[in-house]
Amino acid sequence: MESELSLLYNYLTVGTLVFGVGMVGFLARRNLIVMFLSAEMMLQGVSIDLVGWSRYHDNWDGQILVLFMIAVAACEAAIALALVLMLYHHAGNLDVAFWQGTREENLPAYVDQEIPEVSQPAPAWPELTPAGIEPAANIEELTHREHV
Repeated sequence: MESELSLLYNYLTVGTLVFGVGMVGFLARRNLIVMFLSAEMMLQGVSIDLVGWSRYHDNWDGQILVLFMIAVAACEAAIALALVLMLYHHAGNLDVAFWQGTREENLPAYVDQEIPEVSQPAPAWPELTPAGIEPAANIEELTHREHV
């Protein structure tokens, strides 16, 4: 029973990692194709978890549900690919922010605001004294020792 439980943990860990990578890809990218593939990756993460639970409980229900999910995902992939190709053919751009014209009339337009860059001061590098010249002693270091 211990090996079955560890196998379930492995299934759930892999499924969660795949789902997490898909979510990060979906939220971080603006390309329609990458967003679509990230959504498919999230779906596959859920499928791995369903197979893990199905195997743990010695029940085929989760695996059969995954087969139906794969069939629906294949149909959805074909439709999404056709839509993406049509959108690209229409405008020549796959950036999500470019498609403001397809928004409903009562919704405000999305304004893409970039995070302003924070200017960092140039690092102060220590200067070495030329060979043969003794460096000036720092009085603070001579009178106060941080570690004794």
